[in-house]
Amino acid sequence: MTSSGTNPAGPAGSAAWELLLPAVSAPARARGRALQAALREAIRAGRLVSGTRLPSSRDLAADLGVSRGLVTEAYEQLVAEGYLRSGRGAGTWVGDAVRAAPARARDGSEHSPGAEVDFVPGTPDLSLFPRGAWAAAQRAVLAGLPHHDLGYPDPRGLPRLRTALAELLTRRRGVVADPERIVVVSGVAQAASLLGGVLHARGQRTIGVEDPGSPQHGALYGASGLRAVPLPLDEEGLALEPLFASGTRAVATTPAHQYPTGIACTAARRAGLLDWARSVDGLVLEDDYDGDFRYDRAPVGALQGLDPDRVAYLGSVSKSLAPGLRLGWLLVPGGLAEEVVERKRTTDLGHPSLDQAVFARFLERGDYDRQLRRCQRAYRERRDALVAALREHFPEARVSGIAAGLHAVVELPERYGPEDGFLERVRAAGVAVRPLSACTHARTGAPGVRLVLGYAHLPPARIRVGVELMATAPAVRSGP
Repeated sequence: MTSSGTNPAGPAGSAAWELLLPAVSAPARARGRALQAALREAIRAGRLVSGTRLPSSRDLAADLGVSRGLVTEAYEQLVAEGYLRSGRGAGTWVGDAVRAAPARARDGSEHSPGAEVDFVPGTPDLSLFPRGAWAAAQRAVLAGLPHHDLGYPDPRGLPRLRTALAELLTRRRGVVADPERIVVVSGVAQAASLLGGVLHARGQRTIGVEDPGSPQHGALYGASGLRAVPLPLDEEGLALEPLFASGTRAVATTPAHQYPTGIACTAARRAGLLDWARSVDGLVLEDDYDGDFRYDRAPVGALQGLDPDRVAYLGSVSKSLAPGLRLGWLLVPGGLAEEVVERKRTTDLGHPSLDQAVFARFLERGDYDRQLRRCQRAYRERRDALVAALREHFPEARVSGIAAGLHAVVELPERYGPEDGFLERVRAAGVAVRPLSACTHARTGAPGVRLVLGYAHLPPARIRVGVELMATAPAVRSGP
């Protein structure tokens, strides 16, 4: 198909109809709309580029076996919308107002659908979602939900849900949970965006983030106008000296189970973080992304319980139920509550009422506690399968971060390196992994290979297959 204006009768006239054949097979009453939609999509996708001359309405109608009026109406509609342009006696052309959508770039956080075994972390086992219990809660809520609850909700969330969340979080995570300070959000990302926007409006321009840490933090806080300042870790958690030296007055951290290293912040370091916040009139953003999943002892309580006026607590059901639910919570310090709630109101007018009511019932009836116990058993089994497989196939590997969470950090000896070569060979063997280097700003140049392996979404048998594939893929160097 030509993009120049020098060939009005050739390729465009003979090929355009091929793009439109599916449209003309639509039922007669829908054929006109289908033809218009097919033309729009062909232009958006770049299959009909700017400057392409289309066949005359008479010729295209004959090629497609439809009435000329149908084609004329489609052309007129798309001229009015800006997709096409025409002039008396000059024919009909693809306009230059539309730009083809760019190809979607892959992100390191995405899973790899072509991989035989995918160890990329971040997703729970979605087959564990309690469909039966959730459906029962939906039916009960629909039968009894008052009509007024279907109006615009309180931007903080339904009182019933905030009350249920306060009870849950106080009992399981040791937070100070006043329902009036809970804001229901669509996941931790929205909670962080709300807080970031409030901090920026108050004049702050930076926020400290853990390094290594979540690869998404820079873009997330950047969208709120805050520059992410990478801060290193030590064996106790977020290192205090660089934090004090950074000059920032806000820091995002994962103290219960650091992502990705798995470090649980020590009691002394928790006290130090709060001392820093008090000394600079600052704020700690506590992301409790997988705090319920601890395998060696009871989960470590939330930092927020020690100073609810200096710590904002962020959590969600993304790891315990499903990220697609887009349900989370934010416990806001009193001094920020009004601004956060107002920003939530202007952002989306509140979270969907029906989803909130279903989750509230799910909590009240104990279904959520049962789901957490079910996930705990499944993920412990998968953690054990990963550790056993690594012990068998990589006996020299150092495995850390396995006491809690949904992933482990695996450090392989120098002879498996260099890392880039190892990753390429593993990828060729059909295994998707994330290197620890993808989670850090620091480039230490350390020898060997360090990986962050997610296991929650994989059955034990697939975990064993994946580790075996990794073990047989690399051409391991011999010698010292």
